[in-house]
Amino acid sequence: MMADRPSIMPSARMMAANRPPELGFFERQVRRWSNFIDDLGGIAILSARTARALFKAPLEWRAIVYQMETVGVASMGIASITAVFIGMVMAIQFAFGLQKFGGMEYVGRVIGLSFARELAPTLTAIIVGGRVGAGMAAEVGAMNVTEQIDAIRALGADPAKKLVLPRVVATILVMPVLSFFALALGFIGAMVVVSTQFSISMLFFFRSALETVTLKDLWAGIGKTPVFGFIISIIGCYFGLKTTGGTEGVGRSTTSTVVAISITILIADFFLTKLFIAMF
Repeated sequence: MMADRPSIMPSARMMAANRPPELGFFERQVRRWSNFIDDLGGIAILSARTARALFKAPLEWRAIVYQMETVGVASMGIASITAVFIGMVMAIQFAFGLQKFGGMEYVGRVIGLSFARELAPTLTAIIVGGRVGAGMAAEVGAMNVTEQIDAIRALGADPAKKLVLPRVVATILVMPVLSFFALALGFIGAMVVVSTQFSISMLFFFRSALETVTLKDLWAGIGKTPVFGFIISIIGCYFGLKTTGGTEGVGRSTTSTVVAISITILIADFFLTKLFIAMF
């Protein structure tokens, strides 16, 4: 009798028949580039909507302050640890390399210049961007899959103004502070390492760095951070708003956000570096 009962489990043949056909290499590349262009267009549209929302009263100051605390204060720990150990590693590498050529007096100058113009703003943006962007994508994505954003639209409010604008403004304002904080801590970490490991006095290290690093170098580094902050927040919110598929979709959006933010920051860093060199 058990043998005569029809099986409710789908057979392997039925599963193979229902499986979508696999795409070839050319079709996969076309779909990948098509999705990339769609994402670029979507980010541009969201950026324009956010810029228009900035001029619509009232401005969500309470939400902006809350996001500044979430983005800035909560990121101090990871920014501090990253900056200190990057400074220590760079000090060891530069001191060990320059020691072979008798150029130990240039260690402070090289580290100060590289940290002010490049390492502090860019590495801080990548590390903090991975944390903050993933959090924004997960938070906004969870609101999207649970239809909370549809409820905001039903009430006549604009999600770009209620959700995206506070995060964008807060990240733009906070990133220069985090970058300057990372610059100071990284330089202190490098100064301690060269003093204890290579017998270079902290005072000489500090003075040689000040002789090389100018305000132009400082502005060339800190000036990148508002752009990095905008990239972090707008990409995180965009992938959150396009999230579908429940909790699994939230995970996919979070992963895509971290990858997109890291790559976009590095690309933007190249063009911003060229721009600031031409300006200064």
